[in-house]
Amino acid sequence: MTLSDKRDDRNDIDRKRRREGDDCEPDIAWMNAIGHGDCTVFERLYLHYHGRMARFLANYTRDRHLVDEIINETMWVVWRSAKEFRGESRVGTWIISIAYRCLMKSLRDRPPPMADVERDDDKHSAADVMQSTEEAERRELRDWLVHGLVLLPPEQRTTIELAYFLGQSCEEIATIMNCAVGTVKARMFHARLRLRNTLPALAGGMLAQSQSAKG
Repeated sequence: MTLSDKRDDRNDIDRKRRREGDDCEPDIAWMNAIGHGDCTVFERLYLHYHGRMARFLANYTRDRHLVDEIINETMWVVWRSAKEFRGESRVGTWIISIAYRCLMKSLRDRPPPMADVERDDDKHSAADVMQSTEEAERRELRDWLVHGLVLLPPEQRTTIELAYFLGQSCEEIATIMNCAVGTVKARMFHARLRLRNTLPALAGGMLAQSQSAKG
């Protein structure tokens, strides 16, 4: 690639950012630039996806160092493989699929206890939670969902996480998890069914614990 070609890719990216703002979705022009060693565009890509990957990975481990390690490994693969990106999926789907594979490898090497799962949203103080009844109810619902997700089989849980927390479509989830779209739909169906059966019992158990504590 010539210096002129690199400049053209950078100009395409800058024009898109001016049209759509800083939150414009990275596309094949970004990958072309990164594939030819453009560190500035790679930094933009890193910042664009860092938060999304961190939220996804934090659902599986509280170890911040492990989260950072997986993100760095993911982005290293992106840096080395950008030239191979052909635009057959969205850039975000491709990156999340790499993060998913790095996550699975890490969990195989040192599986974390599922009871350690904790979201940042669950770390607010009691005063924050009691600001309003509505906020308390929303927090209770989040607690139920977090505990319910922990009880799902790994494939079903990941499917739900990708669909509802990262907004991936069934086709994109199939790409990320390297399975058929029909398999994704089946996992989602069974996950919803399990959650529907689990959450009422879970809610009853949590209510009983709350009443026991008050007594």
